[in-house]
Amino acid sequence: MKAFTFALLTILLSHTPALASDKILEDYIKSYGYNDRLEMKASSKKLLDLLEDGKAVLVDIRFKEEQQAWGPNFALQIPLNELPNRLDELPKNKIIVTACPHKDRAIIAMTYLRSKGIPAKYLTDGLIGLAENLRGDDALYFLKLMEEDK
Repeated sequence: MKAFTFALLTILLSHTPALASDKILEDYIKSYGYNDRLEMKASSKKLLDLLEDGKAVLVDIRFKEEQQAWGPNFALQIPLNELPNRLDELPKNKIIVTACPHKDRAIIAMTYLRSKGIPAKYLTDGLIGLAENLRGDDALYFLKLMEEDK
């Protein structure tokens, strides 16, 4: 049964026409180097600097239930499975930083966005790392900055 399923998948995938985004992703992978490896990452501290400077937006790509339970209220909330249908909600003039509690889904979202030609990074220490960097005086300072920008 496994051999049949594998054969069927191979036939289906080999007869699927390539999309424009597949070409972008393929070109990105072919030219991928050390600079790209650095470029696709943002630590919580770097993210906070980018947010402070108005250069980025954080996109929380967790499931809706996770977002409702806890998370940064300053993030744009777009679950990963809704991302393809909600691309128009992303600002065109900012770096998109994708985030989930750790980084697995954030990497998927970042890769998808880059395949669409959107400059994106993923949060390397995840939302849990971000929470560690938004405690006490740091949280107060950050919230005051965000209020001033409104």
